[in-house]
Amino acid sequence: MHPQSPERRRLFADQARSARPDLALLCLLIGAEADPDLDDAGLRAAPRILDRLAGQLAELLTDDRTGGPRSWALALAELLGARYGFKGRPGEYQHLRSALLHEVLRRRRGLPILLSVVWIEVARRAGVPVHGVALPGHFVVGFGAREEQVLADPFAGGRVLSAMDAELLVAGATGAPLVPSMLSPAGPLDIVLRVLNNIRAWAAARPERSDVALWAVELSLLLPAHSDRLHYDRAQLLVRRGDFLAGALEIETYADALAATDEAAAVRLRQEAHGARAMLN
Repeated sequence: MHPQSPERRRLFADQARSARPDLALLCLLIGAEADPDLDDAGLRAAPRILDRLAGQLAELLTDDRTGGPRSWALALAELLGARYGFKGRPGEYQHLRSALLHEVLRRRRGLPILLSVVWIEVARRAGVPVHGVALPGHFVVGFGAREEQVLADPFAGGRVLSAMDAELLVAGATGAPLVPSMLSPAGPLDIVLRVLNNIRAWAAARPERSDVALWAVELSLLLPAHSDRLHYDRAQLLVRRGDFLAGALEIETYADALAATDEAAAVRLRQEAHGARAMLN
């Protein structure tokens, strides 16, 4: 595990707490945790790629920028999907690189949510109204307001989705019907947390990559209004990696958070923290 610079962690925390979080920068800083070769020059290069793509999108739209959600979705599909080949493949779920924005920009392949970040950031830079839509099991993008919303699937190269397509995506992932609340716009921090959760799920299936799970939890803890449960998740990872003292302290942090509502659980956690400290002997 390479040590991450405190400066980049601070930048991540500052961006997460800013009035208008920079989605691209937050995703790039996630990539910097995973890739020690992603230096400051690389962090600066990725937004320039997005800027260039946005300029080309603006040329495609010309005077049709007010043409409506469907025309915006089709223009993105033509540029990013058809011209540049940004899309997904089933095998992408096996690779950590598929969840890293700088790698997705380089390879033009990735998870649905990272491809959606590319769609969102290119469209936003070109002045196109776009937002993320966190369908269960499959992230997509939405164009326009709710009453005229058009959905597109960047994983499928930007294919415009019919209402039936969206229902089938949800049914395939959950076995349940699509409900209107699923179509609500996902904010930048919602997207960042889902990216980090995807990374944690990838690492959970690979016990030898507890280093990845640890930094993903630590970044999640830097997000505002995070779940107190994350402290316990971090504690378990620390203990597993042999850092018993830090793990015990984190268990106690979680116990303190629970004490007001569940004193019995807090007592059990403090006993667990004592057991972690005992492993030092």
